[in-house]
Amino acid sequence: MSQNLAKLAQRIDFDQSSDSEQDGPERESREPWSKPEPEEDEGAVKFQPSLWPWDSVRNNLRGALTEMCVLHDVLSVLKEKKYMALDPVSQDPSVTKTPQVFQLISKKKSLATAAQLLLKGAEKLNKSLAENQEQRRQRDFNSELLRLRSQWKLRKVGDKILGDLSYRSAGSLFPHHGTFEVIKNTDLDLDKKVPDDYCPLSVQIPSDLEGSAYIKVSIQKQSPDIGDLGTVSLFRRQPKAKPASQTWHVKLEAAQNVLLCKEIFAQLSREAVQIKSQIPHIVVKNQIISQPFPGLQLSISLCHSTGEKRSQRASPEKSKPDDHLYVLEHNLHQLIREFHKQTLSSVVMPHPASAPFGHKRLRLAGPMAYDKAEISSLQQSEGLLEKIIKQAKHIFLRSRTARTIDTLASRIEDPQIQAHWSNINDVYESSVKVLITSQGYEQICKSIQLQLNIGVEQIRVVHRDGRVITLSHQEQELQDFLLSQMSQHQVHAVQQLAKVMGWHVLSFSNHVGLGPIESIGNASAITVTSPNGEYTISVRNGPESGCKVLVQFPRSQAKELPKSDVLQDARWTHLRGPYKEVHWSRMEGRNFVYKMELLMAALTPCP
Repeated sequence: MSQNLAKLAQRIDFDQSSDSEQDGPERESREPWSKPEPEEDEGAVKFQPSLWPWDSVRNNLRGALTEMCVLHDVLSVLKEKKYMALDPVSQDPSVTKTPQVFQLISKKKSLATAAQLLLKGAEKLNKSLAENQEQRRQRDFNSELLRLRSQWKLRKVGDKILGDLSYRSAGSLFPHHGTFEVIKNTDLDLDKKVPDDYCPLSVQIPSDLEGSAYIKVSIQKQSPDIGDLGTVSLFRRQPKAKPASQTWHVKLEAAQNVLLCKEIFAQLSREAVQIKSQIPHIVVKNQIISQPFPGLQLSISLCHSTGEKRSQRASPEKSKPDDHLYVLEHNLHQLIREFHKQTLSSVVMPHPASAPFGHKRLRLAGPMAYDKAEISSLQQSEGLLEKIIKQAKHIFLRSRTARTIDTLASRIEDPQIQAHWSNINDVYESSVKVLITSQGYEQICKSIQLQLNIGVEQIRVVHRDGRVITLSHQEQELQDFLLSQMSQHQVHAVQQLAKVMGWHVLSFSNHVGLGPIESIGNASAITVTSPNGEYTISVRNGPESGCKVLVQFPRSQAKELPKSDVLQDARWTHLRGPYKEVHWSRMEGRNFVYKMELLMAALTPCP
């Protein structure tokens, strides 16, 4: 029945209109399932225009409705499953693989096209990035010249651009011209990659200003022979540098530093020859040798090295410590700049004829009829060499004082010595506060407080009571003075301890005239008695002889007393007996004051 229905459905003409009223009689005469007969009149017009403008839309909607009705009828028949059924159609595997291959090929082509587009974009980005980097590295010569001109003095002489390295504009009188030339760098190969350190201009400095230089100032023990002094081991300080990697500003700064060091050394050499001193200054090669103190020599050296000579001057004395005084080198640079400032100010300052500027006493030289000696004393001014020698003397004296105090502090444990250095010092004077104390008794033992003002050639010691003692530059003199003060501290500590313990001081002296004579200072002594007057302690302390403690017991406690025919009465037994020395080294205690406290406590009667 399903096959019959399919045949009948194929015979249906869905394009034939059934609602037309004009063809009604003719359709009734035809058979219901017959095909339409061909038109008899072939010469007639096949296309007839529609009489209504919406005729085509109505025909399309009617055709769509007919198809939907047929589809609805077929689906309703399939749903009942009595007359029709749906069977799956088996597909050939060869037919299914072919679309997958085509899909893979199309995807591959699409991916290849996308990859080609990405590669083209990346190549364009790389080209633009390379062009930007090349434009950034290849800086314009004019912009770089403008940058150079903003930092250095330039002038154009003919077709050359020359610059000035000297300090003439700051007041320098050094005769070196200090001229450098600016050259355009044309060694760049455009086909090769631009190096990172490329600069469109380069500078050419004089050959005597190449390399690096510094002024070495050192204080050493006096050498027995000065003939071998010179430029042997003076080039250990400068680090190695690649000359190719130096840009123009680094090169110019190094050349200007060399010029300044040469100016400083030339000024020092000139003053060393002109100054008349008791011990003449010596100028040997690139060194100036002076003798600030006996047995010591101050060496000022000009160390100038280039990259080529540095490898040849390998010093065999690399194990020696560096004795270079960087403070004095810095002070030399400051002094030469002050000299430039004075020169510049004297030139710029106006000089009226009626009232010239200058020292007030110098203006009174004419009316007061000063002689040549007085006028020369007013015009005296220290040069660079004299100032740096005074500073070197002060630095050496300060270091020697610190070394002496540290040596005594590490060697002598009792009493303790402490040094408090001031942070605010002058180039010619420093101060240090020295405290001598005993461990555990810092509050009651404050008698020895010294203020040491270290000058150029001497040391002024200010005591707590205002006494001033002047010491020379000799180390032994300062050491002997501190030892005598430490010896006096022990006696002062006994005095303060006696007040705390309730004992009475019978006698006290910082300078004892009896007993053995001390080679360092004088011995000091004190005598104290117990609160009830029965026991007496006598202490004698010297810087070299050390401490000696004696105890006097009552006569009644003395075991071996010589019989006297004079002292017959019993009342004389209340007098004190002879002194007995205490074995001080066998006493218990961590220091002298602690042992003395134990001794006083043992001899103090119980209440």
